[in-house]
Amino acid sequence: MGHFAVIAPPLYSHFHALQALSQTLIARGHRITFVQQDDARLLLTDECIGFSTVGERSHPTGSLAQMLQHLASPLSLWRVISDIAASTDMLCRELPARLTSLQVDGVIADQMEAAGSLVAEALHLPFVSVACALPVNREPGIPLAVMPFRFGQDEKSLQRFQASQDIYDRLMQRHGAVISHHAQKWGLPDRHSLHQCLSPLAQISQLVPAFDFPRQQLPNCFHSVGLLRASKQPRVATAPWPELRQPVVYASFGTLQGHRFRLFLHLAQACRNQQLSLVIAHCGGLDANQVQQLERAGAAWVTDFLDQPAALQHAQLFITHAGLNSTLESLEWGTPMLALPLAFDQPGVASRIAWHGVGHRASRFSRVHQLEQHLQQLLTDDGYRLRISPIQAQLQRSGGCERAADIVEQALGQQRVVLAEAT
Repeated sequence: MGHFAVIAPPLYSHFHALQALSQTLIARGHRITFVQQDDARLLLTDECIGFSTVGERSHPTGSLAQMLQHLASPLSLWRVISDIAASTDMLCRELPARLTSLQVDGVIADQMEAAGSLVAEALHLPFVSVACALPVNREPGIPLAVMPFRFGQDEKSLQRFQASQDIYDRLMQRHGAVISHHAQKWGLPDRHSLHQCLSPLAQISQLVPAFDFPRQQLPNCFHSVGLLRASKQPRVATAPWPELRQPVVYASFGTLQGHRFRLFLHLAQACRNQQLSLVIAHCGGLDANQVQQLERAGAAWVTDFLDQPAALQHAQLFITHAGLNSTLESLEWGTPMLALPLAFDQPGVASRIAWHGVGHRASRFSRVHQLEQHLQQLLTDDGYRLRISPIQAQLQRSGGCERAADIVEQALGQQRVVLAEAT
């Protein structure tokens, strides 16, 4: 059996998905070791998964909290880019010796951290690329994952996509310089962006074609497997689900954006005006006083964490930041969405929600009456649920962790290209 290293950005949603894949591989007899800065070990909850600390000098214990604060702030773009570049540089400097000492047989590399693929290639180790967020694979006519554009093939849309890509590449020059520097140092072909650091053996994505824009140029080793999650997910210990007046609306903005009190407040007021029961999960982002204010403003139940599948089962509508994991969970339960994207690939996910007609996209700056209009339309039109149905079916048969583990075993164990099945 193999020993595989997992290289991923120190973010909950990425570690959560890759931990689920790791658990499936461990159950098959493989050994898994995550390698990251020390704080990231707290993102793992399974003691069977190994963890190896790097970056003690440049990324000491306690430093991750500041990086997460930068990620959660809308005014920290340059600091976020600087953090990303510094993390990739640290991993590129320290991974070669660490992976050699760990005697790994292959690497599972998150698409969002270029160091995993760069170092694996430099050490002649087989590696697979995993897209926990929207894939970074580029092709003409498809907007970048971080862009908010609706899909279109008219000349104006194509020009917009290309111009935004050029702007993005200029903004990411600092990170691109780190990638280029280490590639040249190791004698690898020149590259400067994440999309140029993907595995030639196998690429795994949680996004399914039925929820993507129409792509034509994905590599033949690209596999859409749906949600990477534990087969038996532990339920969060919370109070029993209360008896609530119907319809129920569930709102959550994930682990990084749960502090958005003003936005939650506007949602509470809109739901009160429409006589809707609003359930809020703030993921620890609000204090007790803010929780009380939301309840006074009209929220039916405000808590830190809850069992999200249970919430989606009870709710007629999900108000989300459009993180990919939460969005795919909502689609699996057949729950329409009001997407209020805040950062990262969320604008791209929200654009897919609107384009496929499975919900609405709205600005986080929407006024209360605008939010009310969205709520009315989403709750009175059965068409949204009907349009979710084919996406839901594709997610249910996509294979998840078991199929992803099959692909990893073939790519890393047999060191061969794993071709996608014809659809």
